[in-house]
Parts: sequence; structure tokens; C-alpha cells
Amino acid sequence: MLEPNKVKRQEVKMLNRKLLEVSGVMNVESFDSEEFLLETECGFLMIKGQNLHIKNLSLEQGLVAIEGYVNELAYVDANNQGKSKGLWGKLFK
Repeated sequence: MLEPNKVKRQEVKMLNRKLLEVSGVMNVESFDSEEFLLETECGFLMIKGQNLHIKNLSLEQGLVAIEGYVNELAYVDANNQGKSKGLWGKLFK
């Protein structure tokens, strides 16, 4: 869990929808070639696309670089309805 006094900081940089760099990553919950789910300091971040793969991963520094074709970025919460309900179902099978 996050410490209450800790300042949340996250940067998301994307180059031409083909390279995505995310800071503030605490954990990679799941991933495949079409979807990544990252636990970040600002919530769970879902990345959807095609031919996605990890280029660089450093959880000590909180950095992840993903290559492939990015179609969608979305923050998902347990309280959201709809799409995220299925996503949480996937996580806790």
C-alpha cells in the first residue's frame, strides 16, 4: 500500500505509439502481446495494443519500457463498472 506522506509521481512518455515509457511502476501484474496491467503509484494502468513486449524493466527504479503498437491507455479502479470488472475478474481467477 502507499504511504500517506509519500508524494505520488508518474510520467508516461510515448513515441509514435510504438515505444511507451512509464515511471512510478511498483509491479507488473500481468502481460501478454495484447495487454499489460501495471500497478503504479497513481493506480492500475492498463495498456492495450498489438505485439507488445517489455523492452526494459527496473522495478527498483520503478521504470518500464514497452515496445509494440499501443492502442489504449487507461487507469482502472476496483470501484469502476464495466470493462474493469472483467479485468479484475482476470486478476483474481
